[in-house]
Amino acid sequence: MPAKDDPVVIKKYANRRLYNTGTSTYVTLEDLAEMVKRGEEFTVKDAKSGEDITHPVLTQIIFELENKDGQNMLPISFLRQLISFYGDQMQMVVPSFLEQSMIAFAREQERMREQMKAAFGQNPMDMMNMTTPMKAIEEQARRNIEMFQNAMQMFTPFPSGGQAVPENGAENDAAPDDQPDELSELKDQIKAMQRKLDSLGRNGG
Repeated sequence: MPAKDDPVVIKKYANRRLYNTGTSTYVTLEDLAEMVKRGEEFTVKDAKSGEDITHPVLTQIIFELENKDGQNMLPISFLRQLISFYGDQMQMVVPSFLEQSMIAFAREQERMREQMKAAFGQNPMDMMNMTTPMKAIEEQARRNIEMFQNAMQMFTPFPSGGQAVPENGAENDAAPDDQPDELSELKDQIKAMQRKLDSLGRNGG
């Protein structure tokens, strides 16, 4: 019998069916995604060989989620940058760096949720007066996005040509080409968040 705090074992059979040994039921990738969201630990093992295949299964879940309409979360620029690290000399440190970045990102998100609860949780009518909380939320979203972008940029100290960026301010000449796209993307994401909060405000009123 596994210990209480041990991860649940999910067995994957040759017919691609997944079996949750904790509940003695067959499950789907969507079920596993919900387990992840609930913070339930599990490992996936090949039913025949016993090999740990958690990584490819989680990757498959992301692939499935990314292909659902309106749910894709990974920007193309991020995917391109991530792919470029495979086989690169930085590949060994990327997993650890991404893990720590996502932990920090999750902490910031949790703090933002707490701010929203403090602002809106007591009285639904308080959602109608959203000016100050919205500024805090927009600032938090901006910080989250900038933190992740800056984290990824730390791995690309050189431009695609492989040459160092000239000093004496010459790098500023190339900056305007990149900054508008990033600023536009940031504004779009903040606007999307504001629309969702406005919708919550209407529903709550």
